[in-house]
Amino acid sequence: MRNTSEASPGTSSLGLSDTSSELPRTPAGGDLDKVLVRGVAWTAAIKWLSQVFTWGTTVVVARVLIPADYGLVGMAALYINLLTLFSEFGIGNAVVTLQDLTGEQLSQLNFLSLFVGLIGFLLSASGALLLGKFFRAPNLPLVVVVLSFGFVISGLRTVPYSLLQKELRFKLLAFIEGLQAIIQALITLILALLGFGYWALVLGILSFSVTPTCLTLFWRRQSFAIPKLSSIRKAVHYSRRILIGRLCWASYDNSDFIVAGKVLGEAPLGAYTLAWTLAQTPLEKLTTLINRVTPSVFAKIQSDSAALRRYLLNISGFMALVVFPAVIGVALVADEFVPVILGPKWNGAILPLELLAFHALIRSNVILLTPLLNAIGEERSVMWNSIIAMIVLPITFYVGSHWGTAGIALGWVTVYPLLQFPLFFLTFRRVNLTASEYLGALWPALSSCALMAFAILALKSWHIEIRYPYLHLGFEIIIGIAVYGASLILFHSKHLSGTLQFVRTSG
Repeated sequence: MRNTSEASPGTSSLGLSDTSSELPRTPAGGDLDKVLVRGVAWTAAIKWLSQVFTWGTTVVVARVLIPADYGLVGMAALYINLLTLFSEFGIGNAVVTLQDLTGEQLSQLNFLSLFVGLIGFLLSASGALLLGKFFRAPNLPLVVVVLSFGFVISGLRTVPYSLLQKELRFKLLAFIEGLQAIIQALITLILALLGFGYWALVLGILSFSVTPTCLTLFWRRQSFAIPKLSSIRKAVHYSRRILIGRLCWASYDNSDFIVAGKVLGEAPLGAYTLAWTLAQTPLEKLTTLINRVTPSVFAKIQSDSAALRRYLLNISGFMALVVFPAVIGVALVADEFVPVILGPKWNGAILPLELLAFHALIRSNVILLTPLLNAIGEERSVMWNSIIAMIVLPITFYVGSHWGTAGIALGWVTVYPLLQFPLFFLTFRRVNLTASEYLGALWPALSSCALMAFAILALKSWHIEIRYPYLHLGFEIIIGIAVYGASLILFHSKHLSGTLQFVRTSG
C-alpha cells in the first residue's frame, strides 16, 4: 500500500479521510497548564452532568432487576474485560507516549489493532461454553458471544482515539464520553423496564463500545497499512510491556469477582458487584477524566522531572479534595443508603461497600503512578509490579472468601496497599519527590474528611428520631458536606486560594 505521507492530503490508502500527517505542536509552559486545566474542566463538566443522569438510572435498574441478573453479567464482564485489554495490545499507549511515530507507522499500528481485535473476538467466542461450565451458568455463553463483538469495535477505535488524546483534543473526547455514558444508561434503563432482564445490562455494555467508536471515526480517521515489524519494532516492544502489565492488572483486578462467583455463587456476587460499583463510581468517573488528560501531558514533559513533580502534586491534591470526601461519605452512610435507596434485598452489599469505599480511597493515590512511570520509560517496573500483584491478590481473595464478600473486600484494604509501595518509592525517586511533600498535598482533604467523619458519626450516635429514613439519610449527607466545606475554608483557605488561582490563570 502507498505510504500515507505520500498520499493526497485528506485521503488514506484505503480511501478513508486521514488527518495523521501532522500532529499539533507541543504546548509549552503555561500553555500546557491551560491545556490540562481546560481538558479536565471540560471532561469533568460533561462527566458529572452525565453522572447525575446515570446514577438515577442505576437506582431504577437495580430496583427492577434481581441480584442474579447482575451476577450473571458480572461473570461475563470480568472475562470480557480481561480479553479487551488483550485486544488493544497496548497500542493506544504507544501512540500517545511515543512522540516520533510517522503516519505510515500509525497506519500499520491501526491495522494491527483491528487484527488483534478480531483475534480477541474469536478467542472469546470459542471459550464461551467453557466459561459457562466453569461458573455452572447455562445462560452465560450467549452473553459472552454478544459482548465479544466489542473487541472488533474497539480495535477500530484504538488508534484514532489515541491520536485525539495525543493531539490534546480533550473537549471533543469529553463530548464523546458523555454521550457514551448517557446512551448506555438509556439503553439499559429502557430494556430493563421492557422486561429484558440481564440482556438490558448486556446490550448496555455493548453500546459502551459502539457509541465512542462511531463518534471517534466521525471526527478522526486513520488509514490502514500492512504492518512491518522493522518499522514498528519500538512501538510493539513498548506495547508488549504495557499489554503484559495491563493483563496482569486486569487479572488481579477481576480476581475478586472470580472468587466471589466461583466460591460464593451468583447472589453474593451480585451484591458484591453492586457494592463495588457504588464504592468505585466516584473514583472511576474522576479517574476517567484525569486519565484522559494526564497520559498525554506526562508524555509531553517526560524528560522534565520538575514539571512531572509539580503536576503529580497538584493533580493528586485536587483528586484528594474530590475523591476523599465522596468515598469516605459513602462508607459512613452505607448502612442507611443501601436499605433506604436500593431496598432491603441489597443489605448483603452494606459491609463490602463500606470496605471497598476505603479501598477506593487508597486506590485514588495510585492512579497517577502508572501513566507517569509509563511515560518516563519505567513501563517494565510497572509490568513486574502487576505480575507480583496478580500472584498475591487472588490468593488473598480466596482466603478472604471464607468470611464471605466482606472477607474479599478486606483483602483490598489490607494487602493491596503493601503491593503498591514499590511504585510510590520508584516515582518519588525518579521525580525527586519526598513523602512529606506528597502527604502535604493530601493533608487538606485528609484533615477535613476526619472532621466530616467525626460529625457524621456523632450525629449517628445521637439517634435523632426522624419519621422518614430518607430524611435522616439526607440530613447526614448535608451535615457531612457542610462540615467538610467549612473545614477547607477555615483551615486550608490558602490551599484553596492557590488551587483557584491556578485554575483561573490557566483557564
